[in-house]
Formats: sequence, structure tokens, C-alpha cells
Amino acid sequence: MKKVIEENKQGQSLVLEQKEGNTKKLFIESYGCQMNFSDSEIVASILANQGFNTTQNIEEADLVLVNTCSIRDKAEQTVRKRLEQYNSIKKINPGMKVGVLGCMAERLKSKFLEEEKIVDMVVGPDAYKDIPNLLKEVDEGRDAVNVILSKDETYGDVAPVRLNSNGVTAFVSITRGCDNMCTFCVVPFTRGRERSREPQSIMEEIKQLWDNGYKEVTLLGQNVDSYLWYGGGLKKDYEKASEMQKATAVDFAQLLDMAATAFPKMRFRFSTSNPQDMHLSVIEVMAKHHNICKYIHLPVQSGSTRILKEMNRQHTREEYMELVDNIYRIIPEISLSQDMITGFPSETEEDHKDTLSLMEYVKYDFGYMFAYSERPGTLAARKMEDDVPEEVKKRRLQEVVDLQQKMAWERTRRFLGQVVEVLIEKESKRSNAHWSGRNSQNTTVVFPKGDYKKGEFVNVKITDCTSATLIGEAVGYSDMN
Repeated sequence: MKKVIEENKQGQSLVLEQKEGNTKKLFIESYGCQMNFSDSEIVASILANQGFNTTQNIEEADLVLVNTCSIRDKAEQTVRKRLEQYNSIKKINPGMKVGVLGCMAERLKSKFLEEEKIVDMVVGPDAYKDIPNLLKEVDEGRDAVNVILSKDETYGDVAPVRLNSNGVTAFVSITRGCDNMCTFCVVPFTRGRERSREPQSIMEEIKQLWDNGYKEVTLLGQNVDSYLWYGGGLKKDYEKASEMQKATAVDFAQLLDMAATAFPKMRFRFSTSNPQDMHLSVIEVMAKHHNICKYIHLPVQSGSTRILKEMNRQHTREEYMELVDNIYRIIPEISLSQDMITGFPSETEEDHKDTLSLMEYVKYDFGYMFAYSERPGTLAARKMEDDVPEEVKKRRLQEVVDLQQKMAWERTRRFLGQVVEVLIEKESKRSNAHWSGRNSQNTTVVFPKGDYKKGEFVNVKITDCTSATLIGEAVGYSDMN
């Protein structure tokens, strides 16, 4: 693979990996979670062996793929509108083929071909290795669909082609699927049951990234804390494993420790965590290693124990608060972020106040907040009345957003006067004379470039801030270089 620098339409310089001799052009874009972006890199790798190199110019593409999200109705509507734009481009380039990947493809299946006439191919998250065969079907004038969920596919044998990369940070997928069956969530239906990737293949991918100059890896999964390798298979079948398999099994804390120990100059993050599956052993490993970032995305969805039970979240408000207490006890400098849903079926004002008070208790640094939207096929859609009026949902959402912004300002200000370690990732959006990167707590830091270069770890003294960004001056290199 050779590295090519291209500018996207936002004027950002991106590093694209391309295979010499390939003549066909692939344009691929992703919506939704980080897992989708990681999956798109797997798809690009599979298609690189079929003669495709990626391009930032959709007008020249032979094949256009959109990797979709079904977590909320708004995400699906965004994809629908994007397909309308593809249609106008296809009129200029009639030979262009269009495929839909990901969770929306899995949810709608062949129905997608009926609803969106522009679409030639529909591929679910576990069927990407079948794309070469599906393309043959398309070339022969047939619609192509494969949305079969797998019990063992992890793509551990596929070396991803890095897309839209800054050449510094990368995703590494470690587990797929989810067993938790939250009543509002489509993920178990679109990505299947939990299965984990073989640890050695994960370590080999990290080494390849290190050898290629990458400095930070985010370990990804729908539920990373549930990672468990015991020789392959679904996590739910672990109890049937042999005593030898159980004795040599690797859990997430062990995997995280292995990676941080083997690559002491590589920085590690992970996402996403589920409170019911997070064990203190993970927190203790984080505290042990300087190169594991002190940040956890810890979705809670509601501060009300009653609503958590309705959501089938396997923890109470009090259990979540106890976990947070232990995290702050072991790593006082940590940052936490949340996912929050307002207006879940039957949510009362008292339930909503419980959410606000939980936020006050935890003091999140960041948040991802949404009004409840019914997702077809989920238990909530089948069994619960969506009975909270839209105006009430929106008002409660605004109160949650307002509180989060207030807390974010307070949490960001705690860094004033401190020296923080920053990995330089890119130029600042507002000034090409400044670098932008993140500290260990995942807060963006901006500072004058000086003689520093992208990919270097720099110590920065914080002199000012906004609610989301730290501003400072570099005071020297970090020991991580």
C-alpha cells in the first residue's frame, strides 16, 4: 500500500492508503458510531483486492457505498437524503453503482431496494466478505442482498485500509455485537450476538499501526468491557467451554494490559463501555499505565432506576453511582461522558429530575443527548406506548443539554494553569498557525505550532479555555516521544 494525500471538500488533508495497479474508484462514507467507520476500513481493504482504490471525489467513483446507522430515526433520514444526492450524480455518471452497508441495511434488507431505486446492493455488517460476489451479481444486472448475521465473523483476518486518516490515530475493532437487549436499541438485531476477536490478531494490527507511524489506537466494540476470548464463538456459549479454554481465556482488562505493556509509546483509548459489564480490574489497569487515556464513555441513558428497568439496563441508579465513585477513587483525574435519552415511554417529571440530579452527581465532561425516537423491531416499539408528548421530550432534552453545557464549562476550567500532555493530530480548524490535539481526558487542546510536528507528544500549559476547548502554549516534548 502507498500513502496518498488528498483534500476533502472541507479542505482537510487526509492520508489515503492505495494499492498500486488498482484502476477502479471507490467512494465510501460512514454515518453513526465509530464501529461503522472501522467497518468501512475493512470494506475498503476487501475491495482493494478487487481493484478499487478510495477517492474523495464522488463524481469519479465507479462504486459508491454508504455505511449506515439505525440507532435513531434522524440518522436514517440523513441517509435517505444523501441517497437523493447520489441520484443526481448517477445521472451524470450512469455507470456508477450504489451500495448500502451497515445497520440500516440489516434492518430493512431487500425492502431497501424497493424503497430506494438508486440502490444496487444491500450488505449487512457481517457480510462484507461477500461484497465481491455481490458486485458480480450487480454487474450481471441483478439486485444483490446479503444481510445474514454471523455467529463468528470478526474480520480479524482483514488488515483494514485506513480511510480519512490523519496518519496519527486509528481504530482497532476487538469485539462485535451485543447481548444486552436494551428495549430501545436495534444493535442486537442489526449486529448480532457478542463475539470477540483473537487477541494475537489485535496485537498484530496494533504493531502494524505502530510500524506505520500511528501514535494512538482506540479499541472498539459495541460493548468493549464484555470482550472475552476463549478460543472463538459467542460469548453466551462461554459456560460450555472446556476447563483449558477457561484457564487461558483473555478478558478486556487483560487485553488492555497486554496492549499498553507491549507498546509503551502508543496511547490507547477504548469505546464503548456498558456500566453493567465494567469491572474495577479495567480501572486498575488504566491507573497502572500512563499510556492508557484517562477517559471513559459510560452511557447511562437515564438517572431513574424505574426507567432503567423499563429500558432493560442491568443496573440501578445506585449501582451506577457506586461504579462512578470507584472510578473517581482509583483515577481522580479521569473524565467521564454520557449518553442520555429523554422522554422514554412513561417517563415522568420525577424520573426526569432523577436524570438531572444524577448528572449533577457525576459531573460529566461530555455528553451525547437525544429525545427518544421509537425504533421499529425493538421491544419498546412493540410493547410500550410512546406516550411522552414531543414538546415535553424536547423541553426535557434542552434542560439536559443546558446542564451538560454548564458542567462541561466547569470541568474544562479545571485544567487552567495545568500542564497537559497532548498528541498533535491536525491543524486547528480556525488557524493554520496552531496545532490541535487531545489530552488524556479527551479534551481538545489548541496551541501555536512553533517547531512541533504532527504525531508528536507535547506538554502544553493551559492559559485559557472555552466550554469544549483548552488553549495554551507548548512548554516542551513529552516523555511519550
